[in-house]
Amino acid sequence: MDIVPQKWRKRLIRWMEDNRALIIVFFCLPASFLFDLILNTRKWILHRLFADPRKHDERVQAIQKQVGKWNELPENTRKFMCTARPNWQSLSTTFFKKDLCHKVPIPLYNILSLDEKNLTVRVEPMVTVGDICKYLIPKGYTLAVTLEIADATLGGLAFGVGMTTYSHKVGLYQETIVSYEVVLGDGSLVKATKDNQYSDLYHCLPWSHGTLGFLVGLELQIIPVKPYIHMKYIPIKGQKKYCDLIRQYSGAMDKDKETADYIEATIYSKEKAVLMVGNFEDANIAEKSGKINRLSRWYKPWFYKYVETFVDRGESDEYIPLGDYLLRHNRAIFWVVESMIPFGNNPLFRFFVGWLLPPKPAFLKFTTTPGVRAMTFTKQVFQDIVLPMTELERQIDVAEELFDTYPILIYPCRIYDHGEKTGQLRPPRKDQMCPGTNWGMFNDLGVYGVPSAVKRRERFDAVEAYRRMEQFTRDVGGYAFLYADTFMDLKEFKQMFDLTLYERVRKKYKAIGAFPHLYEKVKPEIDVFKVGKEYIDPLS
Repeated sequence: MDIVPQKWRKRLIRWMEDNRALIIVFFCLPASFLFDLILNTRKWILHRLFADPRKHDERVQAIQKQVGKWNELPENTRKFMCTARPNWQSLSTTFFKKDLCHKVPIPLYNILSLDEKNLTVRVEPMVTVGDICKYLIPKGYTLAVTLEIADATLGGLAFGVGMTTYSHKVGLYQETIVSYEVVLGDGSLVKATKDNQYSDLYHCLPWSHGTLGFLVGLELQIIPVKPYIHMKYIPIKGQKKYCDLIRQYSGAMDKDKETADYIEATIYSKEKAVLMVGNFEDANIAEKSGKINRLSRWYKPWFYKYVETFVDRGESDEYIPLGDYLLRHNRAIFWVVESMIPFGNNPLFRFFVGWLLPPKPAFLKFTTTPGVRAMTFTKQVFQDIVLPMTELERQIDVAEELFDTYPILIYPCRIYDHGEKTGQLRPPRKDQMCPGTNWGMFNDLGVYGVPSAVKRRERFDAVEAYRRMEQFTRDVGGYAFLYADTFMDLKEFKQMFDLTLYERVRKKYKAIGAFPHLYEKVKPEIDVFKVGKEYIDPLS
């Protein structure tokens, strides 16, 4: 029997929702700051006392020994293995039930080496985007694909997915991985590259979410950079016009087109968008221009809000320090923070409180209650979907019909056809390919925020909306990012993702019985259909 009746629980949730901004400002932000301070202090101590890069091999051997001990257990007592990293430290919206698994600590936080000749960096999996930016940028480099959220780990992106505004040149994060070092289910250590004896494993590790082994090392491509990005803001009115320009600037159908270093678009309504085109620039040119925008400073406008001003101001340009640009969406977590703190972009708020932003994703997950967990998909939307750019207009139409929330993020990205070794991603269809290449231009459709129906306190069937979005994605040959809640059954999941090679690899490399299946690992830990029905009506 519930201690708090459902009726009163919903009223409490409604009160918290109505006063969410005040709760976040007066409790969550200060608590998140202290929480982050404690975590960073702990991280500093671990790095200083225990995380010697020279002892990487010893730490990997310790992990192998733990897997070996698991193998010595009676077969009928073995639980699936997973990392001991708490759920709240991940960026996914789901809470995989690690308490039902055999947890193995992976204390690997170091940058191991930089190879400037071959333009690669070797890292341990728990190195974050923030860590690698601080390390590489002063040396004149950055990762070829750098996610905009500082807390994301390079290992999490490797076993999941990553895409940025450089992806129209190189593709997804997985295309920039030179090698994976993996401890398999039998305790053996292998190094997988695209052309060695473990190439089948190499192509299945992306999108595997830790279901094929434990990642203990990564070698990643880096690119030489200049200290500034010369950014041009191009406001466009008319859906057909901005969709055509995004395809044109990204070289979607022209393999010989010289494209800018960074390309993205933010869509503010069905008929209004701003296209951003950025190129590396030397310091002397940028500093002489007098148009430098250090946009990551706490008092500066949130990036997407600043970009929106160009809709009325017209085309313009400026110079942005590279580090500021790469993490431009970090303070507002793209535009998620606006749904938490509607007045958060107010100049006074930014000046006096902006230094506390963003609320740490780890803290938000750490403090998630069942009611808040239910609202993460019934009253909000967090979706990143990889879709063919040939269907860009339809993507936006469908997103508006189902969720009606703006802005919408667009990142152009190459999706490659690797033939028999494509892995979980089905290759682009023939009509989606760029002529004369082995890739098709897709894009990330990022939809984050509160659906209009929820804002109006109307009935919103979240499950139906998500399932229709997933059906559209399958119909056009796209893929949903698996950090967010999914609503597909196994048959539908296999229609979206090709698990043929994945299943063979699981068997070949001793993952069956050692690690959960991909579908079981990424599906929501709650009954989303039941919860969706409970929260389909406005909270009262």
